[in-house]
Amino acid sequence: MAVEVKIGITDSSRELSIQTTLTSDKAYAEVEAALSGKQQLLALVDDKGARILVPVTKIAYVEVGSSENRRVGFGAT
Repeated sequence: MAVEVKIGITDSSRELSIQTTLTSDKAYAEVEAALSGKQQLLALVDDKGARILVPVTKIAYVEVGSSENRRVGFGAT
């Protein structure tokens, strides 16, 4: 189960898209803690183990996707 987190960066036309193994609720809690002023960095780990650090002052927006199992193969709808 993977959750996609999209982060808009100020002064950048592209967004950062991360697939993480966190649940949707845990990813949202991490983002909320960072944006509430408790932390200076938003720290996430993607599904391959890479660590991503984003300065909170550079975050324009964050979109946390829902947790869902990916279906693969014929008949997947």
